[in-house]
Amino acid sequence: MSARPEYAPALPPAPAPTAAAELLARIRADRHAERWEPAFARDWEQALEYARHSYSLSPLHDVVRTWQVRLAAAPAVDAFLAADGDDGDGTALEDLLGTRR
Repeated sequence: MSARPEYAPALPPAPAPTAAAELLARIRADRHAERWEPAFARDWEQALEYARHSYSLSPLHDVVRTWQVRLAAAPAVDAFLAADGDDGDGTALEDLLGTRR
């Protein structure tokens, strides 16, 4: 008998132990490195501090997964911006948060 309920979704597999170092190398090689490297370092440090207190690697795995998705989506975002894509049909974040004055 398993302690996990049958209806619970399976956890995603843990990233490889070298995944963070590989991501950092990819970030440093990208033309956006000047902005992305400090952002990755900030996210990693916050997750590392949380992991120290929680004795869980999940925050570090979440950072790796998030940045993997960001890097995978970057070419599509760059292409959209290069094509002068109109994002005017979206909703302003200020309207969603109710902070627009």
